Amino acid sequence: MGKGGNSEDAVSSKEHGEENMAAWLLGIKTLKIQPYILPSLGPHDVKVRIKAVGICGSDVHHFKTMRCANFIVKKPMVIGHECAGIIEEVGSEVKNLVVGDRVALEPGISCNRCSLCRNGQYNLCREMKFFGSPPTNGSLANQVVHPSNLCFKLPDNVSLEEGAMCEPLSVGIHACRRANVGPETNVLIMGSGPIGLVTMLAARAFGAPRIVLVDVDDQRLAIAKDLGADDIIRVSTNIQVYLSFISGLGIRGVEPGDLDEEVAKIQSTMVTGVDVSLDCVGFNKTMSTALNATRAGGKVCLVGLAQSEMTVPLTPAAAREVDIVGIFRYRNTWPLCLEFLRSGKIDVKPLITHRFTFSQKDVEEAFETSARGGNAIKVMFNL
Repeated sequence: MGKGGNSEDAVSSKEHGEENMAAWLLGIKTLKIQPYILPSLGPHDVKVRIKAVGICGSDVHHFKTMRCANFIVKKPMVIGHECAGIIEEVGSEVKNLVVGDRVALEPGISCNRCSLCRNGQYNLCREMKFFGSPPTNGSLANQVVHPSNLCFKLPDNVSLEEGAMCEPLSVGIHACRRANVGPETNVLIMGSGPIGLVTMLAARAFGAPRIVLVDVDDQRLAIAKDLGADDIIRVSTNIQVYLSFISGLGIRGVEPGDLDEEVAKIQSTMVTGVDVSLDCVGFNKTMSTALNATRAGGKVCLVGLAQSEMTVPLTPAAAREVDIVGIFRYRNTWPLCLEFLRSGKIDVKPLITHRFTFSQKDVEEAFETSARGGNAIKVMFNL
């Protein structure tokens, strides 16, 4: 396997008479289109002309704070990882792709040597090199070099924009797999942001008969309803901390009155009980709500990672044998994503609310638009 986009130096060069340019994150809210030298093409690599790139919440975190969780941007970095493009060059050993193929790129390159990789859990590889996650350069560029086995040919009826949407959709698909969502599981989704919405689409494609979304934002909930949620519930933004004492221990959590009322409302709205809850936010309140609302013997999957530490009602959930699982990114999801898109089981096109070109002005405006939130769900670059 070649270097596959792991170049970290911003220096100028000409490639076939055309300079490869990329959007570099230079500081807080400072992006600049500058030259980007690509690594040499390895025998199993391909060179891809990038045509569509979506902005992810993690990109916005990097843009606003120069960090996302424990990933800190310490030097200039090309941003972006939700992408699709057209093959321009193939390495000498590449057999599955040819020049001109349209492909969606899975952005993470694992080591393929550690026990996690060998056991198929490559998304947990400690040596993962992931587009646009420091220190690895991303894909908001004219061209990138990437391993051919992480480039998936698009079906004829799937657009390049839809190909780029495979990345966020993969999060929802991996969550549904981890939570065993199927035709007999009624699903509660906490949060109707971009990940909550793709998780809803994935749960429906997996056969979930009833899906209820919960959020604090009426506008986002209306979008969820339009996209096929069976019901929506607006909850309070009250996440005031209170102090209670259980077995002599001080436990900080959310206001209990609000939580109890909202759990009761969720349960009555679901009617037949919440089999699986998917928390696509990751706050004390959302996880507490998910744990309390899920039926005995059900499952809660933590998808969003807004807080690094939480205080949640774990003991009552354990006493009801509510299983708790987490996810980190995804694994082996692109083929299923593309099949869902090809077959029409999932339509991601309505999620793309804003489009921009690859110019200095548009790059700045696109990230500001995504950072503001509001009616912006998925902001997409067309290169």
